[in-house]
Amino acid sequence: MQEKNYTPYGKHKQEKNLQKNKKNSQHILPGYKPVLELLQNDPSKIDHLYLRKGKNIKEANLLLALCKEHSVRHTLVEDEVLARLCDNANHQGVAVRLREVSYTPFENLLETAFSAPLPLIIALDQVLDPGNVGTLVRTMYALGAAGLVVPKHNSAFLGAGAARSAAGSLEKLPIAEVVNLARAVELAAKSGYTTYYADMHGENALTCETQNKLQFPALLVLGSEEKGVRQGVQNHCSAALSIPFLREFDSLNVAQAGAILLASFFQAHSKK
Repeated sequence: MQEKNYTPYGKHKQEKNLQKNKKNSQHILPGYKPVLELLQNDPSKIDHLYLRKGKNIKEANLLLALCKEHSVRHTLVEDEVLARLCDNANHQGVAVRLREVSYTPFENLLETAFSAPLPLIIALDQVLDPGNVGTLVRTMYALGAAGLVVPKHNSAFLGAGAARSAAGSLEKLPIAEVVNLARAVELAAKSGYTTYYADMHGENALTCETQNKLQFPALLVLGSEEKGVRQGVQNHCSAALSIPFLREFDSLNVAQAGAILLASFFQAHSKK
């Protein structure tokens, strides 16, 4: 059998990964009783619940019922996954990942956005990369945007990765979490917002050069690089925006595209 060659670099990498796992485990709460108490008394602090497959059916049913009652995301996982999440602490078959940011009610964000330096709210549709979200938040805060909206399900975890990319702005920019993004966009439109979405194909879309046509207050929906904004969300938007490419190119990530569109809104608002 071939011996493993443990180089100093390899050792350093192992130690770095161990430190990373320990840092992540600080946001994991293991154990049946503490998880149950948190679900019953303060479920808003829970980002995701992990339950071991095959756990005692009575305990599992109670936890899952509470998850359903409070709309807490949950996943059934193997014991090895829980062990890694909890850094081998005694998890008793269940653990939760805690939220790292405080959320603003969406209705409150709609009211306060009018007084922001740039009365623009950005909503993310199934954007899963925390680094991209953090970078976008950093740009939004710098240009005076009003706040960010993320779906409760199928969105990036706003934890350490997003915080590093945001460079301190994640805690300063108002962030709202909604269960149904399409309904949130519809509510914004009814509240006097002009609602836009970024169109990755550019068909029947305004380009970012038509700044004089941008209306405020505004809400802009950005989708994932792979799929863009879902049709059900597009249906509640009044116009599409696109970025014209002067060279043959596939697409930009959400942080890059968002920054370009943000600059267009910023320039349009500064002329009003």
